[in-house]
Amino acid sequence: MIAEDSRRGLRRTKVLCVLLMAGGLLSIFPLQEGIDRQLGASSGSGNELVFIPSEARFARLSGGYSGLLATIYWTRTVQYFGRLRLAHAQHFPLLGPLLDITTSLDPHLLIAYRFGSLFLAAKPPEGAGDPRRAAYLLERGIAANPEYWRLWEDLGFIYYWDLRDYAHAARIFQVGSERPGALPWMRTLAASVAAKGGDFQTSRILWTEISRTAGNDSIRLSAEMHLAALDTQETLRELDSLLAAYRQKQGRDARSFEELVAAGYLRGLPRDLSGEPFVITPDGRAATGPNSRIQMNLVQ
Repeated sequence: MIAEDSRRGLRRTKVLCVLLMAGGLLSIFPLQEGIDRQLGASSGSGNELVFIPSEARFARLSGGYSGLLATIYWTRTVQYFGRLRLAHAQHFPLLGPLLDITTSLDPHLLIAYRFGSLFLAAKPPEGAGDPRRAAYLLERGIAANPEYWRLWEDLGFIYYWDLRDYAHAARIFQVGSERPGALPWMRTLAASVAAKGGDFQTSRILWTEISRTAGNDSIRLSAEMHLAALDTQETLRELDSLLAAYRQKQGRDARSFEELVAAGYLRGLPRDLSGEPFVITPDGRAATGPNSRIQMNLVQ
């Protein structure tokens, strides 16, 4: 009898909880409609929201249901994007404002930052073609969730792929690699992107640290190969300077490094770290030889 009474009590509690949840959800929709009316409807785009004159004002209008409203607005954002994406639209004017609403209501809704930035950055008709707005969204996300390393990863790729700002991307990957739980390849990305952006000193420091702390032979070998490529790149720059000096003095390009040795520019024939001699290309620049084992693509 006591067990039966307990089960009945638990059942009544569950029913009451369901009713309260249903009532709460039903109360959200009139609230949302009221917010829509106060903020104004969009022009020519169905039932979507468009303009928010003040995020603080919107937060006041949420009436304490900000988390639930954030979920609703994220759903509306996905629906809006998906509808225009299927229609091969070239413009997504409400995407940024809808994402601003969502993340203002819930600054910790990580999915909105991560997928929202993809929607914003992709070129039309795949997305809005607005990587600057995508970067701004992710920066807001990082400000609210500074320890979540995936946002740093996403922001780094925006600067790398879309904005072509390699130096900035490298710094972002490096800072992100220091966040709790960040995977080791974040440091690898930072080092590679730094080299691509021409910051060889930073790249060298990062690859040296990766080599020193590598957890397996594969990562250590990769770091050593990158360091060899960086050393070779610096040697090529020095050789190009010597070739330019020879050209200015002789009035023509050198045909081989033997000529620079004979003219006193070099003490001996230059070789790369794999022992192979450098060569001069038809356009008068230094390069690794055809049998070189140095992978120069690692710094390109």
